[in-house]
Amino acid sequence: MFDPRTTDHVWYGGDARAQAARALLWPFAAVYAGVVAVRGALFNAGLVEQVRLALPSVSVGNLPVGGTGKTPAAAWLAARLVERGAHPAIVMRGYGSDEPLVHREVNPEIPVVIAGDRVAGVRRARALGADVAVLDDAFQHRRARRDADIVLISADRWRLPARPLPAGPWREPLSALARATMVIVTRRAVPDTAVSAVTGELGRMWPQLPTAVASLTLGDVHRVGEPQVRPLSSLQGERVYLVAAIGDPLTLVAQLRAAGAAVTLHAFEDHHRFTDDDVSAVQRGAGETSLVLCTLKDAVKLAPLWPRAALSLWYVSQQFALESGQSTVDSLLASLLDARRDQPGVRPPALGHPSLPNS
Repeated sequence: MFDPRTTDHVWYGGDARAQAARALLWPFAAVYAGVVAVRGALFNAGLVEQVRLALPSVSVGNLPVGGTGKTPAAAWLAARLVERGAHPAIVMRGYGSDEPLVHREVNPEIPVVIAGDRVAGVRRARALGADVAVLDDAFQHRRARRDADIVLISADRWRLPARPLPAGPWREPLSALARATMVIVTRRAVPDTAVSAVTGELGRMWPQLPTAVASLTLGDVHRVGEPQVRPLSSLQGERVYLVAAIGDPLTLVAQLRAAGAAVTLHAFEDHHRFTDDDVSAVQRGAGETSLVLCTLKDAVKLAPLWPRAALSLWYVSQQFALESGQSTVDSLLASLLDARRDQPGVRPPALGHPSLPNS
């Protein structure tokens, strides 16, 4: 069983063991950081080509790995574009196969294009009727030149110094925020003081960078494969066996415990592809617990493998909601809609979108 506490201890721990582990990893982190720096310098100098995308586009990304809420944020943003009369498509790499399925579950009317090459993916979205693109996890995909870049930073996972992979969780240093259009600080289980500490630090480092705050809260609990729904409050006093293959399962545990559940965590690595053996292990581990719970991201992969005669499987989703910065987001959305006028041939289709292929 994967133990996320081990990784957290190496990345954030202050004792001698954690410091020794980081010291062993530091040569690899230095190489990684050097490659990132050289690649960034080549793009900044114009020595590597950036390609203008075929549609007005916004990326939703992050600097550290996992746990910031990229998929809920991208889905929320695409839904806001629909409300304003646009015909967006989600364009993403589709790593692990779970995130595209989540998008289709949350916004079934919004097509999803899976493409490692975001330039080709946006071109395909345009050919099939989209007039704006939301790129899920593309901040590091610099070849694709977007109209706007939203960077998410988790207040729950905020730790400095920003150590690069694998000695820490950072894909890029904080200096990469120079490329961002705006930052959204997300929070799940931390108090207002923790959020203020993050926004204050960002404000000191990047005083001109617009910053918003969004919450990621747990919604209702849904039974997988059935129309049965129960409120989150119904977990009060329940013994919950949590199955999680996500970037930050420990914060989800904290959220469920705050709702009154007694949680046992069975963690897998982020984007894990579940097998029949995994399901059997979960069934054995669940024992006498009240219910087996997972996230929507895991439910879309577990559902086909879950035996009908077994314990029922439930999922809970993260609900994205802005707490501050609405005017900045509104301005960004307006600029994307206005940019359609600069794209010859882009017109909102009269009857919506056809289904888009997976490749």
